[in-house]
Amino acid sequence: MSENITVKKKDFIEIKYTGLANGEIFDSNIPEDLKKINEKAEPKKTIVAIGEGMVVYGLDKELLDKEIGKDYEIKVPYSEAFGPRKRELIKTIPLSAFTENKVMPRPGMVLTLDNYLVKILTVSGARVIVDFNNPLAGKDLLYKLTIVQKVNDEKEKCIALFDFFFRFSPEFEIKEKSVIVKGPKNMGLFVNAYKEKFKELIGKELEFEEIKPKKKHSDIEQPQK
Repeated sequence: MSENITVKKKDFIEIKYTGLANGEIFDSNIPEDLKKINEKAEPKKTIVAIGEGMVVYGLDKELLDKEIGKDYEIKVPYSEAFGPRKRELIKTIPLSAFTENKVMPRPGMVLTLDNYLVKILTVSGARVIVDFNNPLAGKDLLYKLTIVQKVNDEKEKCIALFDFFFRFSPEFEIKEKSVIVKGPKNMGLFVNAYKEKFKELIGKELEFEEIKPKKKHSDIEQPQK
């Protein structure tokens, strides 16, 4: 009989999951469930490092010591997910703030405002009441989840961390003792901020190599006549 393999803190794992709130799917990487949210959406491989906050706290802690290949249903109370709804996050904003940006708000509309996902509650005269609470705030969650495998591939680990910390995956090269990120000068600040975390989780130094933009033809100095 084969030994059951369980996962530990800092393990990188691939998960298949569907998240539900009040019985309705809000997120998934399983094709048939994802289509119920958005018919055009394509599922993406999801890799997380356990205990690193790459998923909500209540789910993160429940992943510890789970078996690979076994199906789980994990209940996460709102206090360990997106927190309670807060009255102070319901605000009144002048209608002009929207119309100046060529947006005509309507009740029920969800849009991005100041980098927050907000919901329009009411529009009354020149005032708009907006809810800045996370749409899942105050809701208990249920995750139907399977740990597909432990991930040992260094490239996949790096991409997972970059997607989480940077919100995108930059150009990078993996060497024997380092991971070299290549990009414009300002990217170096992000790289320096996560050096210790990469060393801890990947076991390699995170380094930066600046790539200067290529000169346009018009920028090339012409010889003087």
